[in-house]
Amino acid sequence: MKIVKWTHACVRIEHEGRVLVIDPGTWSEPRALVGADAVLLTHEHTDHVDVLRLAGLGVPVFAPEGARLPDLAPLPVTRVAAGDRFDAGGFAVTAAGGRHATIHDGQPDCANLGYLVDDAVYHPGDSLALPGAPVETLLVPAQGSWLKLTEAITFATTVGARRVVPIHDAQLNDRGLAGVNGWFGETVPGYRYLAPGETA
Repeated sequence: MKIVKWTHACVRIEHEGRVLVIDPGTWSEPRALVGADAVLLTHEHTDHVDVLRLAGLGVPVFAPEGARLPDLAPLPVTRVAAGDRFDAGGFAVTAAGGRHATIHDGQPDCANLGYLVDDAVYHPGDSLALPGAPVETLLVPAQGSWLKLTEAITFATTVGARRVVPIHDAQLNDRGLAGVNGWFGETVPGYRYLAPGETA
């Protein structure tokens, strides 16, 4: 299984000629979607979903029940809930979690699902919901207005994946990224930073 990290939270998973893309947002590169067989959306925020790109893509899209995505209404969107197990472009996917992490005073409050792909790769979206099963590769949020670094490190060590790759990092400048990578690298076994377009 090949994982390609794109800008911010967008990740492309390739296996045996199949392609699954998670969270292709407005900050990610359009080429992340080339040849996609299906798309998973963790939640409705534009840094995780570019509805105009998806409208022209014509592949199955999976999104949380309750996500407000009116521009996707004419598309083949399948709504899923925590605990659901389904096929997305030939990949076995299990949904976990339920809500977006809080920034302040209960906001934002929107649906957010993490996705465990082929019982191997876990993308939590904008939350630190545990996958509910052992995983080989954890995609760990590195920065966000809803996140403290110590929470992300604790999440990563609790999951205990063999390989840990940061996502949700587009708002970090070079100094901030160096600091985050330093802390993760010192405390989380198997941590490896991937620049946009790099593969693990």
